[in-house]
Amino acid sequence: MNKRVLILGGTGEAAKLARRLDPEIPESVEVITSLAGRTKNPPDLPGRVISGGFGGTQGLKTFIEQEGITLVIDATHPFAETISDSANVACTVTDTPRMTLARPEWRLPPDGKWLEVDDMAAASEAIRAFAKRTFLTIGTRGLDAFSDHDEMWFLVRLIEEPDNPLPLKDYLIITGRPPHDLEAERQLITDYNIDCLVSKHAGGAATEGKIRAALAAQIPIVLIRRPPRLPGHWTESLEDCVEWIMKQL
Repeated sequence: MNKRVLILGGTGEAAKLARRLDPEIPESVEVITSLAGRTKNPPDLPGRVISGGFGGTQGLKTFIEQEGITLVIDATHPFAETISDSANVACTVTDTPRMTLARPEWRLPPDGKWLEVDDMAAASEAIRAFAKRTFLTIGTRGLDAFSDHDEMWFLVRLIEEPDNPLPLKDYLIITGRPPHDLEAERQLITDYNIDCLVSKHAGGAATEGKIRAALAAQIPIVLIRRPPRLPGHWTESLEDCVEWIMKQL
């Protein structure tokens, strides 16, 4: 039976991995990339691409068994807790080797104007004391936590225009897919007179520009802390991940 590598994707890291494996992987090995299906224009990737999720832990377990998955690479977003938890359980019960390809966290100066909080509610409460024009880069999930700020204006960046109005009193939506240029991020902060940045502590070079721009402008940065790391094999290096995959195969 042919071997199959399942990449849990939807991130730039997952796309890079799929493209890196394409010329190196033996022809007898199939690479499958799974996308959540939340964006209308997914990236063009080599190998087999599936979209829409698995239907929870049991669905992923069934997929691993029915498809004869040899390895699972969790290259999802650092805050994609549900699918990562499902992968941890499904791979454990099916005895399927799993590697997490994690995005490196941003390195922020210890004396910079930034703080970490546990969740969206804590971030919303933190900015209440000082912010008037906040740049929100947290996606659409969790925006409800900021809905009671009657006197605050929000600049909200999303990958795509939402289908419904946001649960905020006063806001402007801008759209764009990473990477975001440092100079463009600086210009956004200046043009919209931003006095606070709220972001998930997702890390990665593609979205680091907003962090560097906010630090340069000396405006407060509020970061939502990452979920705890799950057990198992883990790396921040694409090269190490590829090497692990090739050894397993």
